[in-house]
Amino acid sequence: MSEPVFHRYETREALAEALASGVAAVLAGAIATEGTARLAVSGGSTPKLFFEKLAATEIDWHAVTITLVDERWVPESHTRSNAAMLRDHLLTGPAAAAQFVPLYEPSEIPEEVFDRLNDRFHRIGHGFDAAILGMGTDGHTASWFPHAPGLTESLDPQTENSVAIVHPNDGYEARATLTFPMIIDARFLALHIEGEDKLRSFEAAKAEGPVEAMPVRAVLRADRDPPFAVFWAP
Repeated sequence: MSEPVFHRYETREALAEALASGVAAVLAGAIATEGTARLAVSGGSTPKLFFEKLAATEIDWHAVTITLVDERWVPESHTRSNAAMLRDHLLTGPAAAAQFVPLYEPSEIPEEVFDRLNDRFHRIGHGFDAAILGMGTDGHTASWFPHAPGLTESLDPQTENSVAIVHPNDGYEARATLTFPMIIDARFLALHIEGEDKLRSFEAAKAEGPVEAMPVRAVLRADRDPPFAVFWAP
């Protein structure tokens, strides 16, 4: 297990600036060496400022493919859609030229289109140039929710699936999520958290305990080179 590198900032603005600069540099480096770059990001409210800073950076966005780490099973017209949030805050300005690959397909349940999603992300392949995770106070990341149906498949390090379906125990909608191998192989992998409550959850996740209880432990305990990075601000 490699110890995460912890980056602490005084303000959320400073965190967003630093993380955006770092991700832009990684993407620009990939474009320079390979001609393309691949980025996976998380939804929710925490990354909005980071997205806005990143969207304004001047890189060759035409060469960038962006996708979500996970998605709620709702259409983009829904207020809980991560894709809709991404279009409002990241796929704007210079970054509007990037290609977006969605994790949602019109269907009543994700199981009906699982094969289509799985094939889509197989074509993207493993090895994102950058993947930015979030974390809930319950220790979930991506849509790897504690003890949720679908968690075992999501965390299987040997799975050949790129996508898993998870049904959170909170009664909300199903989720489509990238699997552990898809995320852990990212060249630059970071956890973006804000607030004292999430810092406490992060410290709890670093302690001994089952991965199923705090699934972010699967990432924290992975042996990576370079190490996993954590970006935090109060």
